[in-house]
Amino acid sequence: MPFLEFIAGSVSGALGLAVGHPLDTVKVRLQAQSKYKGIFHCVAQTYSNEGIHGFFRGLAFPLLTTGLVNSVVFGCYSNALDYLTESQRQDRSQGKPASAAQVFTAGCFSGLVQVFVCAPIDLVKVRLQGQTNISRYRGPLHCVGVILKEEGPRGLFRGGLALALRDVPCYGLYFLPYEITCKALTDSGKQPGTFAILMAGGVAGVVTWAFATPMDVVKARLQMSGAGGRDYRGVLHCVTVSVREEGPRVFFKGLLLNSLRAFPVNAVTFLSYEHLMRLLCPPAR
Repeated sequence: MPFLEFIAGSVSGALGLAVGHPLDTVKVRLQAQSKYKGIFHCVAQTYSNEGIHGFFRGLAFPLLTTGLVNSVVFGCYSNALDYLTESQRQDRSQGKPASAAQVFTAGCFSGLVQVFVCAPIDLVKVRLQGQTNISRYRGPLHCVGVILKEEGPRGLFRGGLALALRDVPCYGLYFLPYEITCKALTDSGKQPGTFAILMAGGVAGVVTWAFATPMDVVKARLQMSGAGGRDYRGVLHCVTVSVREEGPRVFFKGLLLNSLRAFPVNAVTFLSYEHLMRLLCPPAR
């Protein structure tokens, strides 16, 4: 059933998000604000000024909405792969795997579709995470209201182009190493075990974020523009100014954190997704 992938994606996304949010908060602050000297300085300043709660700023909103985003990603990917391969999930798990080109194309399609859902959600998350001492926004709904009042509906899609440039190719890369690693760690004709899924999910997350981090920096800066951050006219202006003032290394701010966060988050996400799919749609005997 095509909708089962959406259900499994929704639940697995929420579980993965809960695991990685504190590191994600540190990453966003490092990327969007230049006042921190490094990871440990950011962690120390956040804890000193805001306590443990500071690491969980903006969690409630994405926790409630990430199910929707992940549902779109996994649902669109799985159904696109069904269409491209003219087969079903059970067929591919029993010795008829999709080609690398089909996996990459289906991943890119899922990335494109989720941009339209994710852009406003990610903007609100980044704005809430970027707050330090001064609380400009009282919560997710207040944040949405302020953005609509000050910037109009288009304001909710600030940084949307950078998000698309990050997510469309990177979701193609996201599923490709997962499928390859799963296949390498699984005996022919058998379903991947827990270890294979955990390793494949972790590898997929790390590989994807290695490619996604430069555009993730640009996205975060554009999203914070107009909310206490520097004003940028667009993607190219942000890239130019950032390189001129901070050098090329600026585009790798948060790479270590992204990698540290990506492995457990995506391992948990894929493991819960695969087990839910086996529960909801058991293989034919």
